[in-house]
Amino acid sequence: MTEEKTIYAHVIENGESAYAVDIDVSGHRIKGDEPVEAGGADLGPAPYDTLLAALGECTAMTVRWYARQKGLPLEKVEVKLSHRKGEGKKDFFTKEIILHGNSLTEEQRRKLIEIAAKCPVQRTLESGSVIETHAME
Repeated sequence: MTEEKTIYAHVIENGESAYAVDIDVSGHRIKGDEPVEAGGADLGPAPYDTLLAALGECTAMTVRWYARQKGLPLEKVEVKLSHRKGEGKKDFFTKEIILHGNSLTEEQRRKLIEIAAKCPVQRTLESGSVIETHAME
């Protein structure tokens, strides 16, 4: 059994707007903020924007990984996503997968769409998670 790698992130307010933050994760730096209508300055993606992008990123990478493993003639994959809150605050995500590659068979396309639903971020969202919150000084 392989041991899963722990990923660490550090998020700190930067004072550039009421909610602006600097995010450092796996050696990458990005900004986050709320849109103007929510009291921010729209200096970066809002938290749900980043979550939606993570789902799309993971989906595209998972489809590409499978296509490479199987030697499928996938030229490019695109993922268009949406997120909304429904009744009872339940989250609804929609993913539209566009597979580019004229040489792909219908069976290969069907399998790639099936694989797209198995990306690790989607599995995390569907399975529920355990989040522990601790105070530090």
